[in-house]
Amino acid sequence: MAQIDPFFERSPYPFAMVKTILGAQFRFDSTHAALLEPVEAAYGGLPRDLSGTPLPNFHVELRLAPRRLTTVRDEPPPLITQSGAGLLCGIMDASNYAIVDHARQRALVVVSEDMLDWPYHVRYELVEFAVFVLAARGMDLLPLHGACLGLDGRGVLLLGASGAGKSTLALHGLLGGMDFVAEDAIFVDPRSMEARGVGNFLHVREDALRFIDDGPMRQWIEQSPTIRRRSGVEKFEADLRHGDGHVATAPLALMGAVFVSAEVVDDAADMLIPLEHDEIAARLLADQPYASGQAGWHRFVHQLADMDVHLLRRGHHPRASVDALRRLLTSSHVASA
Repeated sequence: MAQIDPFFERSPYPFAMVKTILGAQFRFDSTHAALLEPVEAAYGGLPRDLSGTPLPNFHVELRLAPRRLTTVRDEPPPLITQSGAGLLCGIMDASNYAIVDHARQRALVVVSEDMLDWPYHVRYELVEFAVFVLAARGMDLLPLHGACLGLDGRGVLLLGASGAGKSTLALHGLLGGMDFVAEDAIFVDPRSMEARGVGNFLHVREDALRFIDDGPMRQWIEQSPTIRRRSGVEKFEADLRHGDGHVATAPLALMGAVFVSAEVVDDAADMLIPLEHDEIAARLLADQPYASGQAGWHRFVHQLADMDVHLLRRGHHPRASVDALRRLLTSSHVASA
């Protein structure tokens, strides 16, 4: 007997949630309440966006699929990306995937019942995948792998290879009272050169704790859940909504960028090395292979190369690097004034 609804077109979505993310309004409709839990974990209680601009609207459908016959033992299969017919897809397997129709500002996320035992992967690799792709393509934002800190509405990008110390620098910038945007994914409008992100989590390796004195901040991080990246690296996932620090509530106007280096220097005067225009373009291309293929890339590179872009070598304590960022932002402010 043929199925009446083989494509699940009549699936009811009795559960709903609306969140403001990256300056846009996202509506999540779900077949089961459990699928809204990773949405709340990622986007619940975010600082209110005070940019004052009209909010674009996006729609994400969350559908629970039956439990798979083969159970996952170590970790779910890695996400594979695919595209066609105007759709962008992130696929783990036949029961766990995300399909994004950015032209219609909609996405479908399907999660098998057993996959709920892997809440980090559901949130990070399926729900956040759909949200970030929708926002980037639907709002013409350039997605960058990096971090962003700022002062008084001005920001600086923290770029560089994994392990260079971007997260540690972002942590100490937060501790030092700087405006925190995000430390994993940054979205830049290449027209206005404003940077925004989702200031929900800070990911810190255990060895970075040696720079933090015993006290509430260290306890907050040590008591945070531990996540394991696909690379095998384990990090504390500290929820910024439950800790101290100032998370930016509006996009920051970029004043420049630094490529964070693992090299350590003794003299603070040797930490910031200005980069030449041609070197900036080459470093950006090598550092951001995905973003380099997106619309707005050449405009972004041209405008950033006209700003203050430096190589940032480490001091013996991350506070020295934070002080160098402060000098960069202050000098940029004076120059622009």
